[in-house]
Amino acid sequence: MKSLLSFKGPWAGLRVAWDDEDRFDEQTYRADVSRCCEAGMPGVYTGGTTGEFYAMEFDEFQAITRATVEECRKHGTPCAIGCSSTYTLGVCRRAAYAAEAGADAIQVALPFWMEVVDHEIVPFFREVARAAGGMALSVYETTRAKRVLTLDQHRAIKDAAPNYRMVKANASTLGNSVEGCRELSKLVSVFVGEDRWAELGPVGAKGCCSSVVYWAPRFLLDLWQKVERQNWTVVEAGTVKLQKLFAFVDKQIDGRNLLDSAVDRLGGIRRWLPQDQPALSRPVLLRHAGRRGCPPPLVRQEFARTVGAIR
Repeated sequence: MKSLLSFKGPWAGLRVAWDDEDRFDEQTYRADVSRCCEAGMPGVYTGGTTGEFYAMEFDEFQAITRATVEECRKHGTPCAIGCSSTYTLGVCRRAAYAAEAGADAIQVALPFWMEVVDHEIVPFFREVARAAGGMALSVYETTRAKRVLTLDQHRAIKDAAPNYRMVKANASTLGNSVEGCRELSKLVSVFVGEDRWAELGPVGAKGCCSSVVYWAPRFLLDLWQKVERQNWTVVEAGTVKLQKLFAFVDKQIDGRNLLDSAVDRLGGIRRWLPQDQPALSRPVLLRHAGRRGCPPPLVRQEFARTVGAIR
């Protein structure tokens, strides 16, 4: 079981590769995982929104999990597997398989189709933790789950599932605020958006699940070093650059019916370079809504120039 300190820094939140026949492109995906490990990323995570957990069959989940664990193990890089589903048994089946495959952690959101009511929240995480066999648990906090957990609920989850080690605190959730992050970080590692490090790093934020780290690995890994050194002036300057990048991305996808996974596919995963040179990989198709969202070539080219400018 990984310690609390393992959940630090920018973990690569990987997309999944699908081929032209809508099948898992294992060769491409394994190469992407390997490149993230070679770049020195603190961890690799798949099966969140970017990984399109909501658009894959169980046998595909198994193949993706095996590929992630095997490639990370070759490099000694910890990995977390997203196991979210629309129902408890679906989450538990995925969690049990991730444990069997040898993952270091799982990440789980509340089931999101039928809203989970208050008295069901803690028993849900207790059951998932039991299925994971004591493996480290990360809670994926997102308003897409229709619930925002309170501090008392986080505490109750920690009491019921001591292997609860990290929370990915997305916008409008407790850990994404100054006071919430300060209190929640006393219980678990709090991951926030990398553009929030300057504000939330001083109150306990420990890292992020990131796509930027494979868009521009040198930039983000260097920025994380500044966070660890508490050089907040430099960190703030870096997060301003990230906010400009995100504003550019938002402008490009506005009105194009593109969502998270399409945005993450703007950036290619490249090998560790002395400098983060924009070098986009072949666009990888999306599963979501009939592959809605491969960004047009001109958008990808402009994105590459924008990423280059943040160095």
